[in-house]
Amino acid sequence: MSVEPLLPPRALPALLTEVKQAILRRFFVALADQGFDDIREGHGCVFGFIDVEHGSRLTDLAERSGLTKQAVGEAATELERRGYLERVPDPRDRRAKIIKLTPRGLEAAITGRRLFAKIEREWAEQLGEDLLAGLREAAERIAAAEREDSVQTGTALRM
Repeated sequence: MSVEPLLPPRALPALLTEVKQAILRRFFVALADQGFDDIREGHGCVFGFIDVEHGSRLTDLAERSGLTKQAVGEAATELERRGYLERVPDPRDRRAKIIKLTPRGLEAAITGRRLFAKIEREWAEQLGEDLLAGLREAAERIAAAEREDSVQTGTALRM
């Protein structure tokens, strides 16, 4: 006779949420230590998806981040007020605007990417490079499969 555990294992979404919260907590403490204490999690829809070299249209940022144009627009306006972004005419369509990083914004974006890489290196040291690489590969494959499925079924999630 087998004995089932009294409590089922924690659901994967709860574990993934805890991992996300852990990395973001470490990230924002380190980012503030680097002089960027006015950047918040909600600004990731811009910093995480912008073309750092050429800038991006608001619609592209919204699509890539999975958020609404309104939500991304609010984050972009806030970052523009703080001196991280500027809006310039799109050379291909003068009616449209391109959101570009200012020198301060580029510095913040580069710093942020370095900090995420540092945290991942620390986790690789703790867990082993193979395990962390496997986690990344699994996450990439799941995300790609879900994106493909949502495109095929027309059920893209908009936050």
